[in-house]
Amino acid sequence: MTAAPVLDSEHFTEVHDRHFADIYRYVAGRLGAQAAEDVAAETFLVAFDRRKTFDASRGDMRAWLFGIATNLVSRHRRKEARHYRALSRLDPRETTEGHENRVVDAVVATRVGKALSRLSTGERDVLLLVALGELGYAEVAEALGISPGTVGSRLNRARKKLNPVLSQEASDE
Repeated sequence: MTAAPVLDSEHFTEVHDRHFADIYRYVAGRLGAQAAEDVAAETFLVAFDRRKTFDASRGDMRAWLFGIATNLVSRHRRKEARHYRALSRLDPRETTEGHENRVVDAVVATRVGKALSRLSTGERDVLLLVALGELGYAEVAEALGISPGTVGSRLNRARKKLNPVLSQEASDE
């Protein structure tokens, strides 16, 4: 049984209003705020164009939207990789304002950017869908078309790779 009536053109505004902020936050975390507006909007354009193919028996609409967003993010992989490389090259000594918080933020961004750039695409997708998209394992599995077990193993590998960076941040505080 399909859920086409939920996604008819008259009700699609409700879908957009309910999920746009979550999709935007996820995409902004992946590509930066500048690209997020366009990619989040494109996510809903694609969803609107494909609304008749949405099948509620195959999963949740939220996960479906995150799957579309993740696919669009993958088209922007080069930009995402440049974004993480740029974060890793930040030099906190270049902060001209004397605010300690800005220096700390720059150091954290540098370390986390380096660590994220070392994750595989699959690990990064899973980690960021959980962290930024706030999706559960089942939703991530559905969004990426993988098993929940694969989600767990990728998330575990990503956490192991990030743990040294996060542990260092905790000890620096």
